[in-house]
Amino acid sequence: MTRIDAKFAALQAEGKKAFVAYVMAGDPDYDTSLELVKGLPAAGVDVIELGLPFTDPMADGPTIQLAGQRALEAGMTLQRTLDLAREFRKGDDTTPIVMMGYYNPIYSRGVDTFLTDAKEAGIDGLIVVDLPPEEDDELCIPAQAAGLNFIRLATPTTDDKRLPKVLQNTSGFVYYVSITGITGAAAAEATDVGPEVARIKSQTDLPVIVGFGIRTPETSRAIASVADGAVVGSAIVAMMGEGKPVPEVLSFVKSLADGAHSA
Repeated sequence: MTRIDAKFAALQAEGKKAFVAYVMAGDPDYDTSLELVKGLPAAGVDVIELGLPFTDPMADGPTIQLAGQRALEAGMTLQRTLDLAREFRKGDDTTPIVMMGYYNPIYSRGVDTFLTDAKEAGIDGLIVVDLPPEEDDELCIPAQAAGLNFIRLATPTTDDKRLPKVLQNTSGFVYYVSITGITGAAAAEATDVGPEVARIKSQTDLPVIVGFGIRTPETSRAIASVADGAVVGSAIVAMMGEGKPVPEVLSFVKSLADGAHSA
């Protein structure tokens, strides 16, 4: 059982929904990013999604693209992202970390080396948005064999014919993308999301967490009420981009987490 599996089992036992926060590793610099990540669990974050900076983030909107650029310009690399996770683990051995990014940096490092290093650094799961299920032998299957969850995205365009393929080798949770398009775009609507979550849950026992388009505690609560939890990324990353102090960002994160937990 991974930390992700344990976290969702504990939340289910408490009858609570999950709050997941996405932050870009190394934005605006390593030290500030580490301070933010270390503060997330106390702000109510159940699972941390740690963005891996990449030069060509095709699924991300301007907010997260800019965060990746800031991190890269500050010298962030895959190695330093693993170092940040390892440093976090010195004070927290229970909060799950999902590394979210693109395949190129992993491929460049070598899959076997990466998986060994990621596991040792305390990474629990991977979301690699540019590897479809047809490429499962590339990373997904080796990751699961190494004891890491491989989390898939389902979207409004994932129809009933495609869904079983998406779910086939998924573990940890399913990430439902509430809107069609890039991160940080339109607002999520619980009335649209609810039936889609139910459709996915009819085909899997995994928790279904909903992200994209959640920016307020009210939306966080509304979305969590029709799913197993909510993910917020762009709204948090935008505050870092504005140069807000970490305590202020964490206060905002807590309001979002409280929203999801009250669902």
